[in-house]
Amino acid sequence: METTKILIGYAVYLPVALFLTYYVSKTLFKNGKIFMLDIFRGREEIAQATNKLFETGFYLLNLGFALMILRLSIYNDSYQSLIEALSYKIGGFSIYLGIMLFLNLYFFFRGKRKAKEAQEEERLVFKA
Repeated sequence: METTKILIGYAVYLPVALFLTYYVSKTLFKNGKIFMLDIFRGREEIAQATNKLFETGFYLLNLGFALMILRLSIYNDSYQSLIEALSYKIGGFSIYLGIMLFLNLYFFFRGKRKAKEAQEEERLVFKA
């Protein structure tokens, strides 16, 4: 009976983890394109390429982590244990995705700040 519950757990966990990764990625990189265009001063090709590379890395890291923590251990053969184990896994993965989201936002804002500093330096050079 425990094997059946573990398979049910996998059947619930995997689609949820995949959906969460997809949703966060699409939201982040759809909106991140604006930051990339600002960082690369409107050069759409390089902004799009860089954004796509970030997105690919985001998928690889997050899907890899989701698969790495896939293991479910149910010590008490009950549906309550299954739901508790799933909530712990999905909750932990959601926290991890949130951290990754804010880490990417940090990089976007850092890149924007660096681009602004570079523009100010160029203005100072041209004024002199």
